[in-house]
Amino acid sequence: MKTGNKDLHSYIGMWVTKDGHIRHELLPNGRYDEARGSRKSAYQGKYTIENNHIEYVDDTGFTADGDFRDGILYHAGMVLYREK
Repeated sequence: MKTGNKDLHSYIGMWVTKDGHIRHELLPNGRYDEARGSRKSAYQGKYTIENNHIEYVDDTGFTADGDFRDGILYHAGMVLYREK
């Protein structure tokens, strides 16, 4: 995982849509697990972060990306907030 000068990136953790339907867990090993509604682990794969940009590659080869701005993750038309 590219992280600039940090060993562990500050974006690691759980990110959720306002309604809680989509949940992205960014794991410290460069993997992610996405839940959708009641479907746990709907998508899994790798991610890399460079500066405020995230690139996803799921285990089937599908790619997507997003950007972190002001503590919010904007990803594929979705808005996700850090779970506290």
